[in-house]
Parts: sequence; structure tokens; C-alpha cells
Amino acid sequence: MDKLVLKGLKFRGLHGFFDEERVEGNDFEVDVIFVISLEESAKKDDISKTIDYSKAQEIIASVIYGESKKLIETLTFLIGQKLYSFFPDVESLEVKVRKMNPPMPGETEYSEVTMSWPR
Repeated sequence: MDKLVLKGLKFRGLHGFFDEERVEGNDFEVDVIFVISLEESAKKDDISKTIDYSKAQEIIASVIYGESKKLIETLTFLIGQKLYSFFPDVESLEVKVRKMNPPMPGETEYSEVTMSWPR
């Protein structure tokens, strides 16, 4: 099976455990791996037979710019559920959400959650 990867989609969203994070916001990055047959889209040069990047980004943005959540686990789950529902030809899906510079003692580049959806 083939893979289509969107890596490092960047957003600023009002999510986080602490109240100030839900007011000031945090930077987030999202990676998505779609496992899907790409042969037909490749042969026909037809976007309708593959993943429309713009639509995937729009779906992810709707979650990140949507209602504030405390946990990146929740964001990851919501993104995955929406993508999985919208793209029925996907064999499996993996979503990673990173919160950049999470508020904690010491310097941390990011925290990350990965979730998978097999069919």
C-alpha cells in the first residue's frame, strides 16, 4: 500500500491545560500519514483519486482554530476522526500533533501525541 504524507503543517491555536494558554495561544505542528492506493491517481493524473492537500489542511485547521481544548490528545483524536470520515478510501491514517515549547520547567522543543486509525 502507498503513503501520502503531509508534514509540518503549522498553526497557532488557543489550546492548553493552563488558562493563559487558552488566551495567549500556542504554536502547533501537525503531521499526517495517509495509507491509500495511489496507483489510479498516478495513472490518471486525477486529484479526485487521491488526498486533496487543501481539504486535509482545511479539516485540520477547523480543529486547531475551533473550540479550545486542554489536551493535545483531544486535538489529535478530533483531527483523526474528521480526516478518517472525510477520506473513505484511506486504508489507515496516522496523525501527530506537536505543541511547540510547552510550558514546563526547563527548555523543551515540543510535546507530541501520535494516534492511528486502521480500517
